[in-house]
Amino acid sequence: MNDTDIKNLNIAVIGGGFGGAAATVFLNRLGADVHLYEQAKEIREVGAGIGMRPKTLEVFRKWGILEEMNNVSSASEFFEILDGYGKPVVRETWPKMDEFDFDARTRMIHRGDFIDTFIRDVPTERFHLGHKMTEIDDHGDSVTVTFANGESTTVDLVIGADGIRSKVRSQLFGDYQPVFAGAHAHRVIVDGADTHGMLTDDNLRMYVGANGALIYFLPLRHRGPNGQLSFDITCNSDDDSWAPTLTREMLAEAVEGFDDRLQAITAELDLGSVNSRGVYDIDQVETWHSESVVLIGDAAHAMLHHQGQGANQTIQDSSELADCLVEFDTVPEALAAYTERRKPDTQALQAISRQNWPTIEDLSTAFPEKGNIA
Repeated sequence: MNDTDIKNLNIAVIGGGFGGAAATVFLNRLGADVHLYEQAKEIREVGAGIGMRPKTLEVFRKWGILEEMNNVSSASEFFEILDGYGKPVVRETWPKMDEFDFDARTRMIHRGDFIDTFIRDVPTERFHLGHKMTEIDDHGDSVTVTFANGESTTVDLVIGADGIRSKVRSQLFGDYQPVFAGAHAHRVIVDGADTHGMLTDDNLRMYVGANGALIYFLPLRHRGPNGQLSFDITCNSDDDSWAPTLTREMLAEAVEGFDDRLQAITAELDLGSVNSRGVYDIDQVETWHSESVVLIGDAAHAMLHHQGQGANQTIQDSSELADCLVEFDTVPEALAAYTERRKPDTQALQAISRQNWPTIEDLSTAFPEKGNIA
């Protein structure tokens, strides 16, 4: 589409997570009339860290926000997998660095800093909070979205960025229910002074326990006077509650047999600060778009968190969608091209994330050499 067509394009983004925020930012920079609708009263992310991969950093550079992201993150030299006692098993420098002509080392960032950096330069009038979508009517060349507060909007394009339990997906593309992975993830931010001397560099580590539990150790040393640590314990559970009740006994059992320092960090956690969630993904979604509605991020391809790719793939979705709207003459052509380009990689990652590797011997399947992992 030419500049005039883009500026005349009315777009509603449903969902204010990473994907929705990114799509709004990118399309706003193109000049489109884009508005984001979020059911919560504020756009925020719970306290946890993520690793921004090289291809995501390349997206940020393209859209002119790499420096801002670098200012609130730290570069990691490698990713290391260790057994529960801290013995290194696998160390990999971040792959495919020679493909980039800038410093594309994976960067560690707090989720809140990530989304705040995204949205700060988008006019506030483009964000509509307290808007919970109840109905979506696809008319072919336009779409009407109705919200629980009685408001509605009719637009040229709807972007469904409403997560793993997407109403856009369920109403238009099929009833893909979240699939329980038999695990809970307990995430919390720990002050650097409370890490028992383990927070020594900026490199991402994963500890694999003999009991099948995983501890993700993601440094955020750039935050606060002592630095911070994003600490994630993922452990097996038969309880499929979306937000399970956590006890200190549950945490102690999960980290039994780990390094004494990891057990000490866990024992001292403030349970009120821990975000506990059941671990879910969805089966592969066959149809991602109509002529005027499209899915991105978890709505299209929710995956388990073992490869740390969920947020990265969502950002890459948003950028590719914006590119396709510029490249192709019509919205239907752009949505078809976006799906064709993004579906193979994201569905491959979905499949990889489902592979079961509960013991240290199974790690050869966890992080295969694949370009889209970069």
